[in-house]
Amino acid sequence: MRKIQVQGVHHITLTGADRQTSIDFWEGLLGMPFVFDQPNLDNPKEGHLYFDPGDGRLITIFTNESRRPDPRRTPTEPGCVHHLAFNVSKAVHSQVIERLDERGIKHSGIKDRGFMDSIYFKDPMGLLIELACYRFEPPEGCRHADVMIEAHRIRVERGDSHIQEVHLADAIQLLVERSQQTLSQNRAPQNPY
Repeated sequence: MRKIQVQGVHHITLTGADRQTSIDFWEGLLGMPFVFDQPNLDNPKEGHLYFDPGDGRLITIFTNESRRPDPRRTPTEPGCVHHLAFNVSKAVHSQVIERLDERGIKHSGIKDRGFMDSIYFKDPMGLLIELACYRFEPPEGCRHADVMIEAHRIRVERGDSHIQEVHLADAIQLLVERSQQTLSQNRAPQNPY
């Protein structure tokens, strides 16, 4: 047997309310450019809107003019989507609460996740949305996932319950030492004073 190797998320499709509510949320609140629309090819009574979440991939929304916003929380039983998380910069993350408050959107406030900070709120159809901000930038040539796997290994080795900033810092140092050459004979920490 061989794997079917995936190379990233192609798109995520959600069931939305009407067209304008969907545009107002995905572009008007979250800033995702509305890149195209067409009929839902499997159900011509619905529209199919496409938004760019910032990485060139797609979030698509099925709309129907008879559907209205329903803020009740979507199901969270096994097999259901619990939430969608989107990456935002530190500068944007620091403004999220104010910008949700000015619209009267209830939210969680900032949640400390050790390696990131998160704010949660619901979309017009009750789906939980997370805006997440990493507390680190990976070294050149590495991805966030590279840092996370190393931080996880360090955390487990030390017997800590969850990833914290110290694990991230040590993981970044380890990745730099592995990937970048030096002329130094000794790369160990030093005190120059």
